[in-house]
Amino acid sequence: MVSREKWGRAVRGRWVGAFGGGAVIGTLGGLIGLGGAEFRLPLLIGAFRFAALEAVILNKAMSLIVVATALLFRTRTVPLDAIAAHWPIIVNLLAGSLLGAWFGAGWAMQLKSASLYRVIAVLLVVIAGVLLLGHDVSSSGTLLLTGTAQMVAGVIAGFVIGVVASLLGVAGGELLIPTLVLLFGADIKLAGSLSLAVSLPTMIVGFTRYSRDQSFGVLGRNRAFVLIMAGGSVVGSFLGAQLLGIVPSAVLIPLLAALLLLSAVKVWRH
Repeated sequence: MVSREKWGRAVRGRWVGAFGGGAVIGTLGGLIGLGGAEFRLPLLIGAFRFAALEAVILNKAMSLIVVATALLFRTRTVPLDAIAAHWPIIVNLLAGSLLGAWFGAGWAMQLKSASLYRVIAVLLVVIAGVLLLGHDVSSSGTLLLTGTAQMVAGVIAGFVIGVVASLLGVAGGELLIPTLVLLFGADIKLAGSLSLAVSLPTMIVGFTRYSRDQSFGVLGRNRAFVLIMAGGSVVGSFLGAQLLGIVPSAVLIPLLAALLLLSAVKVWRH
């Protein structure tokens, strides 16, 4: 009887953690324009004890939900017509990111768990650096490149971001947002929504590739966990979208970067 009670408490605690973690990370996604996967991945590996590839697949599923809902909820601040008006930029980045997502997922499935942990840890550190140095940059109105050179740079940047997104199961917003601001001169709030528009199809491609691996069954084996974390993620992305423009990036960005660095250490040691 005691063992059943302990088991019940453990299950409830796991579900509360799944909903709470999903809500907090979803809030970050809705606020900044990310899938929040960089913070969810260490949680899935460290706190919930999923294996590396299973954690990446679960992460990808949750990130898809956050990206889709955040894009919708953010339309109050960044309307869909403003996003649609920049369709050439979206297509330019997608030309590279879709291909990168396909290859990245394939590489992740071939890596041993120990190697994948190391790759994840290193990429978390890189993303923390990009987040600190690139996310809060403001456009000066002078583009780094124009014309054909800009298009080629967009495809290359998209490919790299697609690979990283698939390897980590992330949306890639921390890399997309600086790219949109620096390469295309987008406003920071618009860049957040454009990054979500690019991330959604990119993540679907990676997710489709992962469905070929036996580890994809983790979604079915943990259906209740997935649904509960998904519920928390939707609630969080709604709250984050409401906070858009209220919380100053000068306070939020360094905090997020610090959390990423701590997460990288934990994943490396796992």
